[in-house]
Amino acid sequence: MSLPQSQLMRPATERVKDGSRRWIYRHPLLIRAAHWINAAALLVLLMSGLQIFNAHPALYWGERSTFDAPALAVTAETGADGRALGVVQVGAMSLTTTGVLGLSMTDGVETERAFPSWATLPANQDLATGRRWHYLFAWAFVINGLVYLLYGIGSGQLRRRLIPEGDQIRDFGGAVREHLLLRFPSGEAAKRYNVIQKLTYLAVVLVLLPVMVLAGLAMSPAMDAAWPWLTAIFGGRQSARTVHFIVANLLVLFVIVHVVLVLVSGFWNNMRGMLTGWFGLGGRRD
Repeated sequence: MSLPQSQLMRPATERVKDGSRRWIYRHPLLIRAAHWINAAALLVLLMSGLQIFNAHPALYWGERSTFDAPALAVTAETGADGRALGVVQVGAMSLTTTGVLGLSMTDGVETERAFPSWATLPANQDLATGRRWHYLFAWAFVINGLVYLLYGIGSGQLRRRLIPEGDQIRDFGGAVREHLLLRFPSGEAAKRYNVIQKLTYLAVVLVLLPVMVLAGLAMSPAMDAAWPWLTAIFGGRQSARTVHFIVANLLVLFVIVHVVLVLVSGFWNNMRGMLTGWFGLGGRRD
């Protein structure tokens, strides 16, 4: 069924269906493509990164490894009853994590490894292959991010999407309260990201992701030789590795919160928006 002439006269970025629901073109094609490429690249980077971490499951601060005093270690040790235990050590504090971290089942056999086989790429212990996956998708991630950034700046999408407007900043407290109560904007307010979304995306795009990339480069001996100042910024190669690990975990936390909010605020509507670009306003929430 075709739309009435009055609806066809609306801008290409907005339509009305059956007089009850408005549709806005929320996500341009390049934004959608960059989103899904980033999602795939980050998943491979996470799993291959855990494979690399498993080769030496400890973190230090400074230039060199202080094996007797790691800042964090994921290991296995023998308990008082003589049985092996998975242990996460943070400074002087130890936490038993058998079956999850440090000691888990692999092909029916109890195996000492920091992260279990299902969380790493490849699943078996293979540092060389893990590095190949990590470096390949790191380049894909960086190139995709640069394309997104250049497009966002050139088209004005970055400013419109990520820079909070005056009224949003003034109502920051109200936005926090609405988020905590899981109340989501509707009508005109839903046509733009709220202030918490904008500030969070700004922190991810302009702080966390660049820091993660730079810390990764600072760990490379070739980059250390070419740009020694980069490693010095992080206080040493081991510090850069620790920062890289911490930022990766912050990104995982961001993704988890992002997915949960997508689910509770209307999964199909959000997915439709990120697949087709069109986002529904009004009517039932789906």
